[in-house]
Amino acid sequence: MSTGHVPGTATAMGALGRAAATAAVLAAAALAPSPAAAVPSPSASPAPSAPAASPSPSPEACTAGTGPYQRELEGHLGRTADGTQDSADCAAIRTFQRAQRIRPADGYAGLVTFRTMVAVAARANPNAAGGCPVRPHRVTCVDLERQILWVQRDRTVVFPPVPVRTGRDDEETRTGWHEVYWRSEDHVSTLYDDAPMPYAQFFDEGQALHGRPGSLYAHGGSAGCVNLTVPDARRLWDLLTEGDAVYVWGAKPGTEG
Repeated sequence: MSTGHVPGTATAMGALGRAAATAAVLAAAALAPSPAAAVPSPSASPAPSAPAASPSPSPEACTAGTGPYQRELEGHLGRTADGTQDSADCAAIRTFQRAQRIRPADGYAGLVTFRTMVAVAARANPNAAGGCPVRPHRVTCVDLERQILWVQRDRTVVFPPVPVRTGRDDEETRTGWHEVYWRSEDHVSTLYDDAPMPYAQFFDEGQALHGRPGSLYAHGGSAGCVNLTVPDARRLWDLLTEGDAVYVWGAKPGTEG
């Protein structure tokens, strides 16, 4: 029998060897452990955190001292009416001033704040004492004692109480019934150094309802006119007309009446 080379045998054996080697590599790869997850470098900086919220600022301290109308303001605001200012009284008065747009709102119980308080206190029923006669037509009521003005028709208040400044001693605002007889929107006084009298509504021999620029309470009183703040005088101007009734009664504190 011949022992010569069989054609194709070596080639087949080589292919089998290569297949076995490839299988071995694949098996080894399957058994190898998975690579560990990446661990951040110890030197890496952490992500910045959100900044902490800043604390709310504390309320501004109220340091005004005791005012001349301390007891009255304390009573109106439900505080102990002992006539002595403390920090809680000061804060309550300041809150009232801010609500009424009084400047400065510093917690001091001064004249402007007191006069505003009187008007605010009267708003629920300004004519409770019956000082202003009730009529079916509009009546502008000027209470000299409380230094307030309002307008009513029958028993309905159509212009709520506002603070006013009336005539000083010896130049008092004249009491009784009057009537608006002339109106001058941009009036300037011909008697008192061209003093501005905006929204002037004259009711008795030169005495008028009118606005007063600047401080309403300077000099202790007017020369007989009924002074209002300019915004209040403008609103009253828009309401009244010639022929409207004005009634004045009482006595301004500090005058003989």
